[in-house]
Amino acid sequence: MLLKIDMTSEVPIYRQIRDGVVLGVAGGRLSAGEPLPTVRQLAGDIGVNPMTVNKAYALLKKEGLIVVDRRRGARIAVPPGTNERFGPGFDRRAALLISEARIRGASKREISEHVSELIDGIYG
Repeated sequence: MLLKIDMTSEVPIYRQIRDGVVLGVAGGRLSAGEPLPTVRQLAGDIGVNPMTVNKAYALLKKEGLIVVDRRRGARIAVPPGTNERFGPGFDRRAALLISEARIRGASKREISEHVSELIDGIYG
């Protein structure tokens, strides 16, 4: 699993790990049932405290994006049913991002076009 972690970013490292897994699944680089590195392995690979990776995995588990089994380790979860398509807190997070763009002066059209370009990049 290839993650890009920016140690100078304002985004906490556990959040960067979580976001990297989400982007990997969305981009098709990680698929359902695929194993993730152990907490210790990933922590060693990126040079962070294992508790940081553990926090990211706990968040991913809470969001239903991974399943953790003591014998098999952490794996990408099977996609949820259609009634859970957007996951917990999606609308709140999306509204926050849109609000931040608006505060910076982006118009509705600019935000819509930008989001459309991001969607095209994910779906190819």
